[in-house]
Amino acid sequence: MSLPGRFVVLIPNSSTYGISKRLDDGERRRLRNILDKVKPPQHGVIVRTAAEGVTSEEISSDVRRLLSQWEQIENLANTTQAPALLYREPDMAVRVIREEFSDNYRSVVIDDEALYRDVHDYVSSISPALADRIEFYDRSTEPLSIFERHHVHEQVHKALDRKVWLPSGGSLIIEHTEALTVIDVNTGKNVGSKSLEETVYRNNLEAAIEIAKQLRLRDIGGIIVIDFIDMEIKGNRDDVVKVFREALARDKTRTQVFDISELGLVEMTRKRIGEGLLESFATQCPDCEGRGVQIHPDLLV
Repeated sequence: MSLPGRFVVLIPNSSTYGISKRLDDGERRRLRNILDKVKPPQHGVIVRTAAEGVTSEEISSDVRRLLSQWEQIENLANTTQAPALLYREPDMAVRVIREEFSDNYRSVVIDDEALYRDVHDYVSSISPALADRIEFYDRSTEPLSIFERHHVHEQVHKALDRKVWLPSGGSLIIEHTEALTVIDVNTGKNVGSKSLEETVYRNNLEAAIEIAKQLRLRDIGGIIVIDFIDMEIKGNRDDVVKVFREALARDKTRTQVFDISELGLVEMTRKRIGEGLLESFATQCPDCEGRGVQIHPDLLV
């Protein structure tokens, strides 16, 4: 059994000692020094990726909260007649807050009063300074629904579109096939004012950052092939892959990226966790059976 917290995972009655391998060596050394001081001798602790940059006091507070939670479970086990529920994971909303919410977010807006109280109480217990960023959206006094007010439907439609516009006028075309996902990078309206190589290089840098975002947003998994626009200078190709890998560092899902080829292709894999966004919101077309084309009926006569 394990109890996940914001920055650490407590493993009761275990000698487990670990730090996320997604962190760089310097940060792992810093966190190891903190863990040596706060780890309870009778329990195991794993430091999560979310602990990057946090203070010793924040990690210590997380450990104390999980120890208190474990003591409550033990007390309940000793005083309750079996069978009985001793512990269960919190609701999805609280789990999302635990995994994602940080001071990088301006606010979390909730239109269900009971859920708002649960989330507000949870954030108050783990990060009191962020509690005022949990906001209640009162549907009885607001003329628009929370999704309309914050343009959520519009963003979902954009996330399902095969075409994604880049800031400078270029675009991405995202195509799903049975075997893999293909992402094509185009300059489009981005003609630039300097040399063609410089324009392509800047467009590819924008694309690298946006592709990393789209992979997370759409939860695209499996084999992915990205067709960047051809660049003549090897240093530019290396820069694009470097920026792409840095942008993927935010992704908690495991990825593997190979170097860009002479044709401008980047092959990568992203662990498939569940259904992607498209699969969740769409069904296969009954007419073309997912091929995207229909054979002309005259040819079949």
